Amino acid sequence: MKIAVIGTGYVGLVTGTCFAESG
Repeated sequence: MKIAVIGTGYVGLVTGTCFAESG
């Protein structure tokens, strides 16, 4: 479960960064 939480947080962070840079 810990790995899943970390994975989700990482994906959310990357997605948020890309979204911020895109628009």
